[in-house]
Amino acid sequence: MSVRKFKKVLVANRGEIAVRIMQGLKEMGIGTVAVYSEVDRTALHVLSADEAVFIGPAPASESYLVIEKIISAAIETGADAIHPGYGFLSENGLFAEEVEKAGLVFIGPTSESMAVMGDKLSSRRKMRASGVPVVPGTDEAVTDPEEAIRIADSIGYPVLLKATAGGGGKGMRVVNESSEMASALRQTMGEAGASFGNDACFVEKFITNPKHIEVQVLGDGQGKAIHVFERECSVQRRHQKVIEECPSPSLSNKLRQEICDAAVKTAESINYRGAGTVEFILAPDGGFYFLEMNTRLQVEHPVTEMVTGTDLVRAMVLIAQGEGLCYQQEEISLRGWSMEFRLYAEDASKNFSPSIGKILALTVPQGLGVRLDSGIYEGFDVPIHYDPMLAKLIVWAETRDMCIARSKRVLEEMVLHGPVHNLPFHRWALNQESFADGTYTTNFVDECFDPHNFMPELDEGQAEAVIAAVSLFEATRRGTRPQGSQIKECGSAWALSARMSMTHNK
Repeated sequence: MSVRKFKKVLVANRGEIAVRIMQGLKEMGIGTVAVYSEVDRTALHVLSADEAVFIGPAPASESYLVIEKIISAAIETGADAIHPGYGFLSENGLFAEEVEKAGLVFIGPTSESMAVMGDKLSSRRKMRASGVPVVPGTDEAVTDPEEAIRIADSIGYPVLLKATAGGGGKGMRVVNESSEMASALRQTMGEAGASFGNDACFVEKFITNPKHIEVQVLGDGQGKAIHVFERECSVQRRHQKVIEECPSPSLSNKLRQEICDAAVKTAESINYRGAGTVEFILAPDGGFYFLEMNTRLQVEHPVTEMVTGTDLVRAMVLIAQGEGLCYQQEEISLRGWSMEFRLYAEDASKNFSPSIGKILALTVPQGLGVRLDSGIYEGFDVPIHYDPMLAKLIVWAETRDMCIARSKRVLEEMVLHGPVHNLPFHRWALNQESFADGTYTTNFVDECFDPHNFMPELDEGQAEAVIAAVSLFEATRRGTRPQGSQIKECGSAWALSARMSMTHNK
């Protein structure tokens, strides 16, 4: 493969991942181009880029998901390549094809790899042929409830109905007995058709109390791949990850090697190009099964970078330029422990419902082993049109216990005022016994978290104190004097802070 050095790259994404990719590109001396929708005119990724191109209204279907607009922006600005980030068009095979047809380089896998691994049935068949263990179930789509019941009876309940083109926690339902099958299949097919334009579903055994383990891989596109060890991603809400850590506290050295070897075999079987993640279900008995492959950079890639000392964005760019793998397997090792906390604009006490609003204040924790990948800044209005992720707080320390202790400190020190967010949830999670000892499973939130008892109800006086505190904070920050009598009645900011702290700790 010939080497093609990039002078300029368009990042077909927004938010923290677009900023992260641009940071990596700038360190390589490569120019950056942002694209943005109407509501993202002043977004951080736009302000961070060397150039920015407007691509349409707020809805992603009219901007970030319009292939023609993205490619046109790249050609217009003279970009050599396009990096898709994650989400949006990152796993769209047609987009990858159109990028290549336009004479640009797609920084990611080929459309052929996406086609095989993007369809869960074809990926199951490929893994069986490659000798990688898969969860017992069907390798063909199922539309008839009676057929689904026969399959479920043969493999045993509970079973999981899954959309073949699913992802992000959508198109999945657990069926515990035959009487639930017809309704569950109808609902799953309906959701799959609406979300992915493909209503095909299949049946597989539902593994109870599993762990979610994923392995980071890099492939050169010529049949050679390496692993960059694993991550544990079992803290999830609605099948979406919230906290991740590297390495996993659940694996022995022997099991770690087996899972990583299976991931490399997976990548090499499809001549994978770039960075990807092979996901596995780890059963309570220690058995592991292929779940899916994400043919893109993952949200949680920073914990791998922190522990292994690698730069996955740089590695992707070098591979796309035709320079091959920049690491050898024997060069990759684990050092210390890292955890990532996804900061969402959502209310955990209301079933993690999304929130919007202006970022009024943002204070980033400092110190050894602390990293924030962010797409926000003070004064930015969080739009409702996209994923509610605001930033990712990543913490590294020498051991897992030290990482938890450091994480508690930085989560307490971080200040984020504006939309309701999930920082309190992360503080809660670190204090749970099953998280502390590493025995937590994908059922952690469902079994341990009670939204009704998560935050105390405020009485009228406490509510007034909150209002007064916010008013005083804003007035102090802006250098103006607050108006009204509530400030006088409620006392000093220190008193307000102490009062709210006592309320929170009840």
